[in-house]
Amino acid sequence: MLSATRQFAKSWVAAVLIGLLVVSFAIFGVNDAFQGNYTNDVVKAGSRHVSGTDFRREFDNFRKGAEEQTKRPISIEEAVEAGLDRRLMEEIATRESFGEMLRKIGVHPSDRLMESELRKIPAFFDQVSGAFDKALYQQRLNENGLTPARFETLLRDQIAESHTAAAMVNGLRVPRAYGALTAIYELEARDVGYFMIDPRSVPQPAQPTDAQLQAFMKENADRMTLPEFRVLTVVAFTPAQVGEVKVDPAEVQKRFDFRKDTLSRPETRTLIQIPAKDAAAAQAIAGRLTKGEDPAAIAKSTGVEAIIYADKPQSAVADKRVGAAAFALKDGQVSVIQGDLGMAVVKVAKVTPGQVVTIDQVRPQIEAEVRKDAAAEKVYALSQAYEDARADGANLVEAAKKAGVPTFTIGPVTQQGQGQQGQPVAGVTPKMLELAYSLPAGGESEVQDAGEGQYFAVRVERVIPKALPPLAEVKPQLTRFWMMRELVKTMQTRADELAARVRKGESLDAVAASAGAKVVNVTNLDRQNAAQNTALSRDALGKAFSGKQGDVFTAEGTQFGLIVGKLTAVRAPSGPTLARITEDVRPQLTMALFRDLGADARKAARTEVKAKVYPDKARAALGLPPIEKGKAAEPAAKTEKAK
Repeated sequence: MLSATRQFAKSWVAAVLIGLLVVSFAIFGVNDAFQGNYTNDVVKAGSRHVSGTDFRREFDNFRKGAEEQTKRPISIEEAVEAGLDRRLMEEIATRESFGEMLRKIGVHPSDRLMESELRKIPAFFDQVSGAFDKALYQQRLNENGLTPARFETLLRDQIAESHTAAAMVNGLRVPRAYGALTAIYELEARDVGYFMIDPRSVPQPAQPTDAQLQAFMKENADRMTLPEFRVLTVVAFTPAQVGEVKVDPAEVQKRFDFRKDTLSRPETRTLIQIPAKDAAAAQAIAGRLTKGEDPAAIAKSTGVEAIIYADKPQSAVADKRVGAAAFALKDGQVSVIQGDLGMAVVKVAKVTPGQVVTIDQVRPQIEAEVRKDAAAEKVYALSQAYEDARADGANLVEAAKKAGVPTFTIGPVTQQGQGQQGQPVAGVTPKMLELAYSLPAGGESEVQDAGEGQYFAVRVERVIPKALPPLAEVKPQLTRFWMMRELVKTMQTRADELAARVRKGESLDAVAASAGAKVVNVTNLDRQNAAQNTALSRDALGKAFSGKQGDVFTAEGTQFGLIVGKLTAVRAPSGPTLARITEDVRPQLTMALFRDLGADARKAARTEVKAKVYPDKARAALGLPPIEKGKAAEPAAKTEKAK
């Protein structure tokens, strides 16, 4: 064998292979030639890396959190379409970069500290002996998709970040000037004078011509264009078509026999179980339980935790032997039991008897189920007769006639299920509309399962494309909108003219009088009481608080109309109030500064460590194909939008 290997090493084939290997080293580097392209790491940050398995675990947890917020299931494809994978990958890269930076600067928890933190997690300790159980530790981690190495890395990072944060925030306090600026901003008082320009104070616009209305429609085409409508022919297979179904008593009895155990209610008990190290300890615990001592206190004194089964059936007791013995005891009885998992002391706190159901008690329910299933079978047979006719070349209407099932017409209807007047259209479902809008004009669907033992098929009879409505149909409403727009333009022109006069030096009162209006003065406005002000609109308040003393502005009124306003005074808060608010806001400003420092530290770590992310490997971990060439930037854009 050795001789053959040496001969091969001298051959021209070996020379070529060695040459290719040398070239690969030169192009890719030694590390990449051996491992760079063969790992499934999704993120690399210095000496740290996150595997595809770890990424998938975090992605699933992230997705479940999103499902809890939205109160609906979210598929992997839908989450990726929203950029969740990219967002999570970037967050992991930043987190790992920060952990790597802390390691480099020497913030690294000791083994003793790690052991101390692990001992604070009771899930890793044996309930009987109270000792750390390595097998239990690995079992708990496996249940959560973690390895000991990964968990300990996460724990070290958590401790390191916690200590770093404590060091950063200890003694951190923003300068008093920060609080003063915030107090001045919040409590600065402003006075505003204004007068109204209402529709009656300007000339009314003339009625528009048809040409003007057509132009107005085109200007607002995106809002006025009617959606696509479709007219559908539907054949539905429902239980109502099969009439009354007779129930076979033998079938009722058969189904009852099969479901008897699930229909009956088992006996439940409330049990208190305390693990014991030996027989002597068990007898002592039993004596204390019999005397009525608190089970939690008894368990704590022996270094274990009491296990409570509240109103649980026998099958819920983890130790089957203990469960069998406990369910043989009387209410209130205490007993020492040698279980399969160790010795335990059990007290029966409550017994709720079970109930065995007879067929007469549930006959109506069982008969309804049998009747429903029989009807479903007949409905299915109708759908099969329809499909057989379709297979012979019949169209939807012809096949429905051969199967003895009626058809009905729906529409015009939008993809959202609305008619031409905006009203909901009866007889359609989201699934039916989705299917109908995937077909061309004249297209017919296959039979679809509608759930609850029902089926349907749909034909698209006619497609009404998106279009602007005929002018005659919308002329009254369009005329109103056009005249309102022209009226607002006229009022704005008038308001701008009057505001210009005030800016040139005329008094607000004189300009208001020339317009037949009176000045209204609003005083002592600040950012804390502005929300309660009803005299000025949000538009006017925004301009009042964004300007300087003497500024003149126009804004929307609280009713249909405009105002011409002037910021007549800006006053700083008084000394005592300013001092109090300054000190009150400093803690919040300090925490805001701390958060900014933490965010900047993470950004700096990401830049310094130069973490790398691998989107295709992230997709592979999620069971998705690689990103198509030319579309690589699309998920990133969506990620930025999500942020």
